[in-house]
Amino acid sequence: MIHGAFCAGWAFERFRAPFESAGHMVTAPDLPGHDAGGGRSVAGLSTKDYAAAVVRLVEIQAAPPLLIGHSLGGLIAQMAATRARIAGLILLAPSAPWGVTGSTAEEAISAVSLYALGPYWALAVDPDYPAARNYLFNRLDKAERRQTFARLTPESGRALWETLNWWLDPFATTLVNPMRVQAPVLAIAGGKDAIHPPATVRSTALRIGGETVVFDDMSHWLVGEPGWEAVADTCLQWIGRISGSNGAA
Repeated sequence: MIHGAFCAGWAFERFRAPFESAGHMVTAPDLPGHDAGGGRSVAGLSTKDYAAAVVRLVEIQAAPPLLIGHSLGGLIAQMAATRARIAGLILLAPSAPWGVTGSTAEEAISAVSLYALGPYWALAVDPDYPAARNYLFNRLDKAERRQTFARLTPESGRALWETLNWWLDPFATTLVNPMRVQAPVLAIAGGKDAIHPPATVRSTALRIGGETVVFDDMSHWLVGEPGWEAVADTCLQWIGRISGSNGAA
């Protein structure tokens, strides 16, 4: 399970439980610079660095694993899937790869908002509470929202730039070649998600031959907001279908 921006493996504390109860071995690593002592060491790290870390983890598994990525982690999972053999790919409100255009004005605004920080691509960007309150944890109650926000860590400005402003990246860092994704793909979107809305998630899934399921009443924090259990159950049912089993390992 690959976490999103500003997070770490703890993001899946709840979400992993049904998978482990079904008999699956779950690994939820911290991406480079996102561990408790990472601090501002994320500055300068690329999405390629994140994807390479996931590829290394995949390569040491006894069998091809299934990757589940949330938000930026969904993009990283796609990138890793082009370089490593996997059993399947589940994308939870994924960031779109190079070439997939956003579908809303909110996405366009978020792509340029960070320029207010100056050359943010060279910095470690701190999490912003108003943004988290309105778009990430908007379906959590106030106390849980504050507690969860307090666990967020700085994010690589370079990784954010490569993701949000892909059209300015001459190296096409986040390009995902659909011919190199040799695994079934499921994408899940929240109907009320302003960060990665359903139309954009569908475009991302279609690019790599995947199907999309939309939870109309959910937002972006699919791994922990109310209704996350139904999201996990949908994932387990899909895993059962592609593996020809009842969802147990």
